[in-house]
Amino acid sequence: MAGTVFFSVTMSLDGFMAPDNVPVKDVFAPGGRSDPRVQRWLAQWSELQAWVFPQRWFRENLKLGAGGEEGVDNDIVRATFERTGASVMGKRMFDGGELAWPEDAPFHTPVFVVTHTRRDPWERPGGTTFHFVNDGIHSALDQARAAAGDRDVRIAGGAETIIEYVNAGLVDEFTIALAPVLFGSGIRLFENVDADRIALEPVRSEPSPRVTHLTYAVRRR
Repeated sequence: MAGTVFFSVTMSLDGFMAPDNVPVKDVFAPGGRSDPRVQRWLAQWSELQAWVFPQRWFRENLKLGAGGEEGVDNDIVRATFERTGASVMGKRMFDGGELAWPEDAPFHTPVFVVTHTRRDPWERPGGTTFHFVNDGIHSALDQARAAAGDRDVRIAGGAETIIEYVNAGLVDEFTIALAPVLFGSGIRLFENVDADRIALEPVRSEPSPRVTHLTYAVRRR
C-alpha cells in the first residue's frame, strides 16, 4: 500500500521558510562569512531552526556528539525520519546541501532530485543515494514511491518545489513547525499556492517550549 506524501518544514510566524535568497556559493565560499548578506542569512536561518539543533535524535543523526534534549520536539524529529522511505527535492536545495551536508548525508534513504542536469546517481555512506530526475515532478514522485514501499514520501524542499507538488494535487499532508520568529522578508512557503484548489483539515497541534507543530490533511476543493 502506498504511503502518504507529505512535507515537513519550519516556518517563521510571518510565513517565511528561508531568509532572503543568497547564492549558496556565497554562503559556503571561503570569504563568505565576512559578507554582511551571508552573516544576516546565517543569523536568520539559525534563529529559525534553533528548536531542532539541541534535540538528542538530531544530534545523533548528524553525529554532533552525545547528549541533547528529549521531549515532544525530539519525538517529532525522530518520527519524521522514521516514517520517511524516500525524499524528493529541488535542484537548489540539493546544491546547498551538497556543500553543507556531512559525508554521511542525513537522509539514509533514496533521494530524488528534480533537475535539468544529467548526472549519475551519487551514493553516500549510510544509505543515502541521490538520483537525478530529468523528466519532471511526477516521474520523481513515482520513483520515490516505488523506493519508499509502504513508508511515506517527503517533499523535502525548497519552497518552490513543495508548492509545485501542492498545486499539482500530489501532497496529502502538511506538517509545519511554526517558530516564534519574524523575518519581514525572505522566501515564503506559500508563495504562488493555488488556494482555490486546496483545502486543509486540522489533524493535530502540538506546542512545545520552542515551536508549535501543526499537521493538516489536504483535500481538494
